[in-house]
Amino acid sequence: MNAYDYDLLPRAQRVMGWMFDTGMNFYGVELKHFYHMFLNSSVSKKIEVGSSSVIEGRSGRELAFDILEANGYQDLCKPEYYTLDRSQSYWLGWVLAYYQWVKGIPFSKITDGVDINTYWNMYDKYHEMDITQFVDGVDEIRRRAQTESRLKRFRCYAGISQRQLAERSGVPLRTIQQYEQRAKDINKANVDYLVRMAKVLNCEVEMLLEEF
Repeated sequence: MNAYDYDLLPRAQRVMGWMFDTGMNFYGVELKHFYHMFLNSSVSKKIEVGSSSVIEGRSGRELAFDILEANGYQDLCKPEYYTLDRSQSYWLGWVLAYYQWVKGIPFSKITDGVDINTYWNMYDKYHEMDITQFVDGVDEIRRRAQTESRLKRFRCYAGISQRQLAERSGVPLRTIQQYEQRAKDINKANVDYLVRMAKVLNCEVEMLLEEF
């Protein structure tokens, strides 16, 4: 089931495209950092459901400004530049909006265990293809990622070892190993353990839970 009415999709794609372009090219924010801020903002949640207050009420440039300002960026100037160029950053926002719409899933699931730079690197191969081929490519990447536990994927995404996660979170190393091997059900884990691991991995607790 699609995330919202098709009539809103072209606008959502443009908004996402200009938002990524502005955040990365106008403000110079690194992709992974900007995407993380986007995921944790109300903007992502509103786009996911086709909220007209975002898709029709704000420009992508304004949304990028709002996201950065909410994350403590000081002395920002509001973007007033205009270009007809469609950058790689624009393309990424544009195709992610389409993929989220066609699958009807949160943006966080699109990058569940997949580095956002993986999709960025698809540009050379896919930017001149029909967008449905990008969808097929992402489906395959996500299928491969699902062979590992979510905890392992987020730990690897953060670039730390099991031992480092144990030391920083206070969760026993053996327990982390059992969660990753699915010898223990992380969905039944001590809530305090989940909160501490999520804090170290800079993600929401729900993102560590498995879907069966």
